Amino acid sequence: MADELRERAGATVLICDPAGPPIATEADALDLIGAAFLGASVVAVPAGRLDPSFFALGTRFAGEVMQKFATYRLRLVVVGDISAHLAASGALRALVAESNRHDQVWFVPDLAALDERLTAAG
Repeated sequence: MADELRERAGATVLICDPAGPPIATEADALDLIGAAFLGASVVAVPAGRLDPSFFALGTRFAGEVMQKFATYRLRLVVVGDISAHLAASGALRALVAESNRHDQVWFVPDLAALDERLTAAG
């Protein structure tokens, strides 16, 4: 499957292909943002596509990516199991908890959980 736009719980979501290219640079994130401009308000990225540096907060890559999405007023959703990363980093656990309390960046285990969040956000 290629990255594709889909309606989910009342929002147009760019669902990114788990087998797509890795997101390892700001330019890669900007490519997703550009693709989202075809009509999406939400970009759902499989956790496996994110370079491991995204989860190592000392690299600042996660902050750079999250800021890009905020600048372009797009919601970023990281979809998948990140438990190994969470177990290794208290700072990441805090970031995920704080992000999930707000509306700009969410970390969800699967697309069903994304649908629930979108429905709740109205």
